[in-house]
Amino acid sequence: MHDPTSAPGDSPKQTDSLRIDGGLIPGGQGGCAFTLTAPQPSAVPILIAVPHAGRRYPGSLLERMRNPGFAALRLEDRYVDRLAERVAAQTGATLLVAHAPRAMIDLNRAIEDIDWDMFARGKPDSVGSYTPGLRARSGLGLIPRRLPGFGELWKRRHDEADLAARIGGIHGPYHTTLDEALAALRDRWGAALLLDLHSMPPLGFQGGAPAPEFVLGDRFGASCHGALTGSCFGYFSEMRRGVAHNRPYAGGYVLERHAQPKQGIHAFQLEIDRSSYLDSRLAEPGKGFAAMVHLLTGLVRRLAGEVAEIGQLNNSRRWANAAE
Repeated sequence: MHDPTSAPGDSPKQTDSLRIDGGLIPGGQGGCAFTLTAPQPSAVPILIAVPHAGRRYPGSLLERMRNPGFAALRLEDRYVDRLAERVAAQTGATLLVAHAPRAMIDLNRAIEDIDWDMFARGKPDSVGSYTPGLRARSGLGLIPRRLPGFGELWKRRHDEADLAARIGGIHGPYHTTLDEALAALRDRWGAALLLDLHSMPPLGFQGGAPAPEFVLGDRFGASCHGALTGSCFGYFSEMRRGVAHNRPYAGGYVLERHAQPKQGIHAFQLEIDRSSYLDSRLAEPGKGFAAMVHLLTGLVRRLAGEVAEIGQLNNSRRWANAAE
């Protein structure tokens, strides 16, 4: 049977690879929370991360959800991990994929971004005067609470112990692993790029013009060298694909925490219209899946050379400073 997620000519590159199955999903019968795969030595200075496509739902979590099938599908960046796996195989990029579902904990949120009204005991005394941020108040904090057009996600309130287990078993290890992997790439190449890969519902038409198929977020220039952002826009223009910049998605906690352009670690968030690679129900891989893999592979290959050039420049400056 033909695999709709494969492109003509796809063949995984054979290389030695580091694999880390990290973290622990509470109630998941020992399942790991994420997997890092990295060619050894690294082939390109790029790490692709997928924080929102996890599909390992413990039964205890599903039991607490209202209409779990519908809610889970809406929360997930559906099958972005499959896109990323194929792009990494073709380019040699390092890959970090979360298996823990976003419904359990959102890896693109700070651990303080909590709506304490979701918890049986309310805000603990240890939190002090902290009040939830905008994301938590909108219903999409560290633990999502509600979805537009759907309402509350949960049948009952959560326990503080559940939150601690999710932070300790999933959120903390994921971000520590991402820190270390980016530092390793930067140390080898002189610079590294984090591509935080997401998907979005179709945006619809805006002001009479077709809505963009992609949204590139770089925290309004704070998380990534402008040359890399410009190269992305140039690439999508050459491919005749519409792309917006920072609106409506500028990047979240992943970029806030891990992007350090002055230290050689660049990052941007890329949102992909789900209708471009999924079927009409936005539930399964569609006819556009292979073409999307091909498109993203070309983008990563272009950026890899440019990040390497930035790294060479960084290293030459360090050597010059050391010689003075």
